[in-house]
Amino acid sequence: MTLNLLDTRLTREYGVRYPFVSAGMAFVALPPLVTAVCNAGGIGVLGAAPEPPPATEARIQAIKAGTPHLFGVNFIIDSAGGQDFTTRAHIDVCIAEGVRLVVFHWNLPPREWIHDLHAAGARVWLQAGSLDFAREALAAGADGLIAQGKQAAGHNRSTTPTSLLVKQLRREAGSTLILAAGGIADGATAAHALRHGADGVWVGTRMVASVEAYAHPGYKQRLVEGGEDDSRFTTLFGPEWPGQRQRVLRNRVVHEWAGREERIPNPPPPPAAIGTTVLFPGVVNVPYVMPKFSAFAPTPDTDGDLEEMDMPAGGASMELIQDILPASQLVTSMMEAAREHLEHSTTLVEDEHRAGQDT
Repeated sequence: MTLNLLDTRLTREYGVRYPFVSAGMAFVALPPLVTAVCNAGGIGVLGAAPEPPPATEARIQAIKAGTPHLFGVNFIIDSAGGQDFTTRAHIDVCIAEGVRLVVFHWNLPPREWIHDLHAAGARVWLQAGSLDFAREALAAGADGLIAQGKQAAGHNRSTTPTSLLVKQLRREAGSTLILAAGGIADGATAAHALRHGADGVWVGTRMVASVEAYAHPGYKQRLVEGGEDDSRFTTLFGPEWPGQRQRVLRNRVVHEWAGREERIPNPPPPPAAIGTTVLFPGVVNVPYVMPKFSAFAPTPDTDGDLEEMDMPAGGASMELIQDILPASQLVTSMMEAAREHLEHSTTLVEDEHRAGQDT
């Protein structure tokens, strides 16, 4: 019998072909990307925040119309401007729609939400950038942990490399499901994560550079052209959600201000507006003028200067991105290449073992 080296806790317990999860990226991970990943054998995750509950409901219904397979919904737990990004109404939508996987990011959700999602048959994952947060998530009842290493793009508090964080969480969490996030963009990096104890991979930057991702074409192209040194952490962006640490693509405004955020004058330097976009596209279609340092990533609806905009990106992943491809092709090629890497590693170990026996 041939050993399936991609047979992990994720594939067995969640009934998917590949241990691959597409990150639930706000603005970018909308139904076309989610359904494409699900239909290719992975798990697609909807980036729900900061959309209102009716928009989330419409997105979930669109996903259900496009795939019969398991998908997830990702929520950010925080608030800004007196508004919670995720509310009880969002949870009620997921329960009513029969969503079987809900993911939370940034802070812990109320335990009541986790309890009620469990009661409705859903599993709950939390993104964790540190061992301490992982412990809190486990105590709250998390069914899975996403080890968000410091290489991961977007809002990220982690100071620990992905592979080390996976090992730390594995020791702490025992048999709990663990996914690796950060720096995973090809078969070799996926295989590396699986060898170091992950049950699957959570892939963000690579999936932004996919055909189905709802990202501005210029944003996607910059990921193709970027490399290891073309991203960095900053708290620069966000009158909509101020002061939050992100790993972003290094464009002109990042080069000018990152590391000097405390010296930005109030009001900020011109231009006061950097472009226009549409919020909740395809559902509500709200026109939005993007202020200086807007935290909203550019989408196909965005007009303006990309050199002024927030484009989440991981440098380690950009180094490996050579083209913009259909999501299904990315899932299949990454996972089959990971299988080859794992088979090669297994063969080397077996050969070394036989050589040791012969001496």
